Amino acid sequence: MSTPQPAPDLLRIATAGSVDDGKSTLVGRLLFDTKSVLADQIDAVTKASVDRGMDTPDLSLLVDGLRAEREQGITIDVAYRYFATPTRSFVLADTPGHVQYTRNTVSGASTAQLVILLVDARNGVVAQTRRHAAVMALLGVPQLVLAVNKIDLVDDAEKVFGEISQEFNTITRSLGYTADQVTEIPVSALNGDNVALRSDNTPWYDGPTLIEHLETVPNEPDRAEVGLRFPVQYVIRPRTADYPDYRGYAGQVAAGTVHVGDEIVVQPSGLRSRIAKIDTPDGELAAAHTGRSVTLLLTDDIDISRGDLISSVADAPEPQQQFTATVCWLGDKPLRQGARLLLKHGTKTTQAIIGDLQTLFDEQKLALSDAPEEIELNQIGRISLMTAEPLTADDYQVNRETGSFLLIDPQGGNTLGAGLIGDALEGLHLSEAALV
Repeated sequence: MSTPQPAPDLLRIATAGSVDDGKSTLVGRLLFDTKSVLADQIDAVTKASVDRGMDTPDLSLLVDGLRAEREQGITIDVAYRYFATPTRSFVLADTPGHVQYTRNTVSGASTAQLVILLVDARNGVVAQTRRHAAVMALLGVPQLVLAVNKIDLVDDAEKVFGEISQEFNTITRSLGYTADQVTEIPVSALNGDNVALRSDNTPWYDGPTLIEHLETVPNEPDRAEVGLRFPVQYVIRPRTADYPDYRGYAGQVAAGTVHVGDEIVVQPSGLRSRIAKIDTPDGELAAAHTGRSVTLLLTDDIDISRGDLISSVADAPEPQQQFTATVCWLGDKPLRQGARLLLKHGTKTTQAIIGDLQTLFDEQKLALSDAPEEIELNQIGRISLMTAEPLTADDYQVNRETGSFLLIDPQGGNTLGAGLIGDALEGLHLSEAALV
């Protein structure tokens, strides 16, 4: 039996911004400056850029891989990139900027510990910037970076950077972010100014480069430490001569840590047992931490199915069939009271009925309005739901992984909404004056 080694310092980040703010170029620059791309890729990009009459390599070509994206000049889907520096490794979700793909931005940022929000220095803070900031606050992203891109294309860059930073800080403070959670950096993704190297073109800026900040920003855990949360994905019963009595429960540790010998409770049944063994393809473990995919074996033969939750006894969430949630609506047709949808929470999928539409959040005015008749594409609101089967979940503000869910079209299977269990709007700390 092996003892788990400490996980490497890994930071999950995402990008967000409006169309043409330069996200793809910035991501390409990060890959280029950290030497995370192959030489033949650089040669191909350089040749393609020369053919287009450009003096410098168009690094966006490193990441906009889909032909449809290149033809339209926009990023459509979420793509995950990997790069590293000597001090830290990174997984980056490169999300689209067009307003109709806000659903993809929600998906990409849902597990991020830091989000880089880009604005074009010539345009400043726009409606999509405010929308993205609100979404990041709702999702509980602990750190934001405002990258004021194309700083080389404006006159009096110091003044422009100061004004944009001040406006953005006004927004983020209203959303509940503190000063040490938001960092502003002037950059030129095309030229590499203040991305990996400090630029002589911004002598008035004395803060970190983007990569310096990414290397040193606190790698914060989830907002609250909770006990074991292990959604059962699959029940393993080999039924072979070598393993005649083997019954294992495969899945990923969504929160907490599990040790051999721990007492656990299975929800929604409430049955208790202890961990007899923790299996992996590489052998047994003494313990498994958040994010580790393992198979758990118990000391008792009890009824467990896909979708059940194995939890620590001390703080196991109670199963519930009626609850309040905050939802970001991603469907083309509006959400209305009484809609019958599928709800996917962890590994469990069940039928759900939409109850009251309680509150609508205007992310542009940072205001709340009561009892909307419907919630439209990209709008955020607080609703009530009823599920056909008990749901064992935490409040989103306690744990992101076990406090989130998806609403799905039962006919077409399309994702229609991203939901946060509990009142995530309350966590934005909006003032009473913001209520309309």
